[in-house]
Amino acid sequence: MSSEGFDTWILEVRGTFIYKAKQFKTNELAGLSKSNQTTAGQSQIKDLSLSLSPLPFLEMNEQLVPMMEDIQRQLNLFLDSEWDFDQLVKEDLPLVVDYIKTQCNPRDGKLLSIGHSMGGILLYAVLSLCGFEGRDSDFAAVTTLASTLDYSSSKSSLELLLPLTDPAEALNITSIPMGTIFAALHPLAYRAPFILSWLNSQISAQDMMLPELFDRLVLKNFCTIPAKLLLQLATAFESSGLRDRSGTFLYKDHLHKSNVPILAIAGDRDLICPPEAVYETVKVIPEKLITYKVFGEIGGPHYAHYDLVGGRFLQSSGIRVESLICEEFWTAIFGYAI
Repeated sequence: MSSEGFDTWILEVRGTFIYKAKQFKTNELAGLSKSNQTTAGQSQIKDLSLSLSPLPFLEMNEQLVPMMEDIQRQLNLFLDSEWDFDQLVKEDLPLVVDYIKTQCNPRDGKLLSIGHSMGGILLYAVLSLCGFEGRDSDFAAVTTLASTLDYSSSKSSLELLLPLTDPAEALNITSIPMGTIFAALHPLAYRAPFILSWLNSQISAQDMMLPELFDRLVLKNFCTIPAKLLLQLATAFESSGLRDRSGTFLYKDHLHKSNVPILAIAGDRDLICPPEAVYETVKVIPEKLITYKVFGEIGGPHYAHYDLVGGRFLQSSGIRVESLICEEFWTAIFGYAI
C-alpha cells in the first residue's frame, strides 16, 4: 500500500517482537537493571554454548543463540504480562492513533485502518465505544480480516483455548507463552510422522502459503498471551459476545451506532474465525455501512485464518483492498496474532 502512495503504519501492540522497541530516555533508568541482567544472561548463554561445542558446530550455534535470546525475551514478558483487552482499546490505541495523526497530518483528520484477527476486534471495539459515547472516531473507514466480537454461534477452534482460562485464573498465572508452545509443536505438525498435522489447517489451507513463509509465521509470529487478555477474550464465546473487564458492557450492542464504513472479509476455510462468526458481527452493522466478503471458491483456492494476509493467491482473488481506498485516506494497519 505504501507503493501506492499512502503513508502506511504497522501497529505492533504490546507483547509482540516484530522488531525491537527503542528505549526512550524516560524509560532508561527504570529499565537499566533489568536490561543489564537480560544482556548479561544472553551473553552467558552465548559463551556457554560456544564453550561446550566443538568448532564444526559453530554454525549451528549461530542459529541456536538467537533462538535462546527469543526464549529469554518471552520469559521476561511472561513475568510482566498484566494487561487486558480494555487497556489495549482505551489506552494504547488512542495514543498510537494520535501519534500517527501528528506525524501524517491527514487532511480530514482521520485514518483508514485495517485489522486482522484481534486487530479487527480492537477496531470493532473502538467503533463501539465511540458509538456508545456519542463521539466521532478517528477512522474514515475500517477493514477487518477474520474478526468478530461474537463467537457464540460458531464452531471456532479457539474454543480449544477456553480450558486454559480456569486454571490460569485459579493459579494466578500472568501469561501463557503461546509463541514458545507453537514453536515447540511445529516439528510435530509439519514433519513426519505428522502427529499434529491438524494444526496446519488452523493456520493455512492446503497449498495456500509458501513453506518458508509458513515456517516463519509459526516460529516468529505468535507471542506470549497475558492471562487477563485471554480471560476477557473468552467472553466472546458467551451470549452477546465480547464484554469489557467489568462484564457489564457488551461491545457488539453499540456497534450499530457507529457511522464508519466497514469492509469485513472472512475466509471460507477459516477454522479460527469462521464466516458464520464474522457474520455475527456484520449483521448488527447498518446495511448502508457494511460490505461483507468471503474469500474462497468451491473449486479453490481456499482461505484459512492466515491466508487472508499471507496467501499466495490474494492478488488474484477479485478484490484488492487498495482499490477501496480514496486518495484522501491515510493508512494505518493494525495486526496481532492470536
